[in-house]
Amino acid sequence: MLSGAVVFLVIAIIAGVLGFGGIAGTSAGIAKVLFVVFLVVFLVSLLTGGAIGAEIPALDFIAAGAPLASE
Repeated sequence: MLSGAVVFLVIAIIAGVLGFGGIAGTSAGIAKVLFVVFLVVFLVSLLTGGAIGAEIPALDFIAAGAPLASE
């Protein structure tokens, strides 16, 4: 999804340089939407432990009340 946003961003830049304003604007809009969708999916995945249900060790230490740095 992020690669799609980058592709549309490059298309927008190239179209803008070549003078195709309508195509550049549309491509930039699509790139923005894809980037925002990527960020939302990334943050949800990060907060829920990822698609495979992996646990985040740092959050386990905080939840258990254990110190973050071992002495």
